[in-house]
Amino acid sequence: MPALAIILVIVGLVLLFLGVFVEAVKFLLWIGVIILVVGVVVAVLRAIRRKV
Repeated sequence: MPALAIILVIVGLVLLFLGVFVEAVKFLLWIGVIILVVGVVVAVLRAIRRKV
């Protein structure tokens, strides 16, 4: 019985860390998308200003 409890605790901890990691990756993905969009807008504005 103690072996089963240890396995359950280990599985629970792994799932907890994976949940936190996945949430962090989702957050960083959105930050990356926002930075990419800002970079594209700045590049377009520079291209427009050069032509004028």
